[in-house]
Amino acid sequence: MSAYDTNRVLVRNGRAGAVTKLIETVLAWNDARVTRNALAKLSDRELNDIGLTRYDIDRVTR
Repeated sequence: MSAYDTNRVLVRNGRAGAVTKLIETVLAWNDARVTRNALAKLSDRELNDIGLTRYDIDRVTR
């Protein structure tokens, strides 16, 4: 599995702040989507090894 850098530094001021907020929202959605897809590809045994079940995937990615 890959490692992702989740430290993002963005400046907020005026109109740029709204654009920054939109970008942050899209990036957070995409991070959750990638994580959800990666977890969904794991077998039940692999999920159990990391302390999760199939029912936990949606909760973890919220």
